[in-house]
Amino acid sequence: MRSQRRAGRISRLALWPLVVFCAIASTATAQEQLALHTGWLIQSSGKVGGDGGTISSIAYRPTGWYRATVPSTVVGTLVEDSVYRDPFFGMNFRALPGVTYPIGQNFTRMPMAPESPYATPWWYRTTFRVPATMRGKRVTLHFDGINYRANIWLNGRRLADSSVVAGTYRRFELDITDAVKRDGANVLAVEVFAPTPPDLQITWVDWNPSPPDKNMGLWQPVYLSASGDVVVRSPAVVSHVDTATLRSADLTVVSVLRNLASHPITGTLRGRIGNVAFSRQVTLAPHDSALARFTSDSFPQLHFANPRLWWPVQLGKPELYDLSLEFVTAGRVSDRQQLRFGIREITSETTPKGGRLFRVNGRRILIRGGGWSPDLFYRQQPERQDAQLRYALDMHLNTIRLEGNYENDRFFQQTDSLGLLVMTGWVCCSSWEQWAKWGPEQYATAASSLRDQIRRMRGHPSVFVWLNGSDGPPPANVEQMYLNIEQQESWPNPTISSASAKPAEFSGASGVKMTGPYDWVPPSYWLQDSTHGGAWAYNTETSPGPAVPPIESMRRMIPASSLKLPTDSVWLFHAAGGQFGHMLDSYNAALSTRFGAPTSVENYTVTAQLMTYDDERAMFEAYRRNQFVSTGVIQWMFNNSWPSIYWHLFDWYLLPAGGYFGAKKANEPVHVLFSYDDRSIAVVNSSASHAPLRGVHLRTTVFNVDGTQRLSRDTVIDIPPDTSMRVSTLQEQAGVNGAYLVDLRLVDAAGHPLSTNFYWLSTRMDVLSDSSTWYMTAVKSYADFTALRSMPQASVNATARFTNSAGTGRARVTLKNPGRSIAFFMRLQVTGRGGEEALPVLWEDNYVSLLPGETRVVTASYRVRDLGGALPRVVVTGWNVQRTLAR
Repeated sequence: MRSQRRAGRISRLALWPLVVFCAIASTATAQEQLALHTGWLIQSSGKVGGDGGTISSIAYRPTGWYRATVPSTVVGTLVEDSVYRDPFFGMNFRALPGVTYPIGQNFTRMPMAPESPYATPWWYRTTFRVPATMRGKRVTLHFDGINYRANIWLNGRRLADSSVVAGTYRRFELDITDAVKRDGANVLAVEVFAPTPPDLQITWVDWNPSPPDKNMGLWQPVYLSASGDVVVRSPAVVSHVDTATLRSADLTVVSVLRNLASHPITGTLRGRIGNVAFSRQVTLAPHDSALARFTSDSFPQLHFANPRLWWPVQLGKPELYDLSLEFVTAGRVSDRQQLRFGIREITSETTPKGGRLFRVNGRRILIRGGGWSPDLFYRQQPERQDAQLRYALDMHLNTIRLEGNYENDRFFQQTDSLGLLVMTGWVCCSSWEQWAKWGPEQYATAASSLRDQIRRMRGHPSVFVWLNGSDGPPPANVEQMYLNIEQQESWPNPTISSASAKPAEFSGASGVKMTGPYDWVPPSYWLQDSTHGGAWAYNTETSPGPAVPPIESMRRMIPASSLKLPTDSVWLFHAAGGQFGHMLDSYNAALSTRFGAPTSVENYTVTAQLMTYDDERAMFEAYRRNQFVSTGVIQWMFNNSWPSIYWHLFDWYLLPAGGYFGAKKANEPVHVLFSYDDRSIAVVNSSASHAPLRGVHLRTTVFNVDGTQRLSRDTVIDIPPDTSMRVSTLQEQAGVNGAYLVDLRLVDAAGHPLSTNFYWLSTRMDVLSDSSTWYMTAVKSYADFTALRSMPQASVNATARFTNSAGTGRARVTLKNPGRSIAFFMRLQVTGRGGEEALPVLWEDNYVSLLPGETRVVTASYRVRDLGGALPRVVVTGWNVQRTLAR
C-alpha cells in the first residue's frame, strides 16, 4: 500500500442512490447517536393486516406481536420469548417449525418449504423520539446488517425497498431528515425477507444445524446519528513502521466524506492524534462522496518518532492511540468521528517451503488460533463474548479466525484492546463460491459487501489479513474486482486468495493450505505427515475431530434415555454435518482400542478428555517445534454456536476440559515437548521479552505405570529467543509392554519452573495408513494404552483457600501426593450451589498429574455470582484418584 502514500489525496467514490449508502466504521463514534436497541416488536407478514404505510403509522396497533431487541434474528427472538423452548436440548431443534431439511445437510443451498413460517417476510416495528440535541440537524438512520432483503418504512413513507436493500454483509444509511418528526413519536417498520439459495448470505455449512429462518432479521445494530450536511465516515490510520529500528512510523489517515446536501460545500477536515494536529480544505459537489487522505509526505507531523507500537499478545503490549476527525464549515462542526487505533505494520512473505509467514512490525509470528463461531441465533451476549476471548488468551492463542459469520463491532474493539489477531474473509459452501452462477446482482452485492466490510475493519489493528475466498480462490475477474476495491479503500494488510492451497488464476499461490484433517488422528500424525495437515506451512483450518465434553455438559445436551453407550442418533445430531456426521464411529473405535472399552458413559467422557488433551497438545506442539517451517495453524474450531461434541476447545457451556488444557499446555511461551517423529525432546522459547534463557535445566524422568522410576536425566542448556531446538532423544523403553509415563520439566537457573509436561507413551504406538483424504488419515494399527486402566490407586491430599475481590473469586489449591503411585490426570472444579461448577473459570493448570511425594499449588479465578450464593468448594477427581473435596 505504500504506493498510495500521496499527499492529502481526495478520491471520488461511486454513489448509491441518494438515500442509501455505506455506513460508518466500527470503532468510529458519531458526534451524536441514538441506539434503537429496545422497544421492537416482530410478527409474520402473513399475520399482519395492512401494508408498510399502515404498519409504520402511529395509529396502527400491533396486537399479538412478539417483543424483540435489535440486533436479533426472527427465530432467535422467538426463542428468547419462550415461543420455542430449549431448542439446544436433545432433538428439540428438529421440532422448530420450518426445520424440514435432512439432518446434516447445508440448508443454505436449499429453498425453504412453502409452508415454512419464514418463507414469507417478517416485520420489525419500533417507535422512537428524536432527542432534542438532534433537532435542527440532519438525521441519518443506520442499518449495520440486514439479512437478507428489506423494505424500510418511516411514518407511512417508504424510504427504501428490497431491490436496493439487499445483502447480509451490506451496511446502509438513510438520510431521514425530511421524513422524521422532530417532535412526537416516529414509527419505523422494516419488512425483512429471508435469503434464498442464490443470495450471498450467512451459512453454517457443517458446523451445526441451520436455523429455519436462515438467520433472517436485523442481525446488526440499528441507530440514528445527527450531523450537518457533510458527514465523516470510516476513518482509519495506516502505519508504515521502521521495522529495522522500531523508532519511527509514518502514518496515513484516511476517511470518507459525504455531502448530503444538494449544493456544493467547502470546509476544513481537521484531525488530531494526541498533540499532533493536521487539517486541509475540501470541496464537495452536491451529493458527492470522497476518500480523503493525510500522508506524512505532506503532513510531516504524521511522522511519529518513538511510537508506542501495537503488538499482538506474547509479542508485546497492544498500545492504542485516539484519532479525532471533524469537518468544519461556516464556522461549525458538521460531523465528528473518533477512532481507537494502533500503530503497527503487518507484512507477509513466502518461506522456502512455500508457507506464508506473517510479520508484525518486522517480527516473525507463528499464527496459533481457532475458528470462531457466534451464537447460532446471533443473540448479543457481551459477557459470553468476553469470557471466550479471555479463554483464547488463557490458552496462549494469538489469533481468531472468522469465516464470514462475523461478530459485532464490540468484538473487534475487544480484540484490538487485548492484542488478539483476527483473520477474516468470506464464507464457503454457498453462493459466495458459486461464481459461475453469479448474475449482475451477485457481482454488485459482492462488491458493495466487500467495500462495506473493508471500511469497517481497516481501522482495527487486530485484523491482519483478508481472505477473498474460503475453500477455493475466486476466478480472475472476481479476484481482480476484490483487489481493486481493497486498493481503492486503502486496505493496509495482506490479502490471500483463499484459505486453500489451490492457486488462484490471477494472484497465484496462496501460501496457505486447508488439507485437513477434520476427523480424529493420533498425536503422532502432526509430525509424521508431510502431504496434508502436518506441521508445515500455514494450515488455515484443521482439527483432531471430536471433542466430547465432560459428563456434566453431556447431561445438559443429551436426554438420559440417550446418554448411554453405544452412542446413538441424538449424539450424532450434536456432532458435525455432511460427511462428518458419522465420524464419531472412528473416534470411538480408536478410544476403545487404545485405552480399553469404557465401563460406563461417565468413564467414556473421562477417557475422551485424556484423548482430546493428548490430540490438541500434539497438534499445537508440532507446529511450534517446526516454527517457522510451519507458519500457522488454526484449530477448527475454537468454540461452538450450540452444544456440540465436535470441533471445539471448550464446550457451549464454557466448560474448559481436556482439549482446552492440552492446547494451553502446548502454547505456553516457554515450553518443553516430546517429538513423536524422532523421539527428540525439544524446547521452544517464544517469550515476549525476546531474550535468551541461560543455564536452564531440562529434567527428563520415565516411569512405569505403577509409579516406579525407569530413567532420570538432567541436561543444562541455553535457549535462544524466538526459537525451537531439539535437546536430546528419549530412547525406546526396552522391557516395557505397552504404556509408560514421561515427565518433562524446564527449570531456570534460579530453580523456578518454566514448563512442566507429562506424557503417556507406549512401546506400541499408532501407525498411520499410507493414504489420506482431505478430511482424514486412517490408522493401520493403534497404540496400546490399556495398561493405564490398571494403574494403582493414588491418594491425594487437597486443601483450598478462597479470596474474593470486587466479585472475582480466587481459589488457591494445594495438592499433595503422599504415596508411591502417580496421581494421574486429575481434574479440578470450583463448585457452588447444588454442586454446579462455576463457569466460566480460569485455571492456572488442570488435568494435572502428581509424581510420588510431589506437592503442587494450582490457582483458579471465577465470578462469585456463579456460585449461586453458596460457598465455594474445590472438587478433585482423577484417572486413578477417588473424588475428593478439598479441605
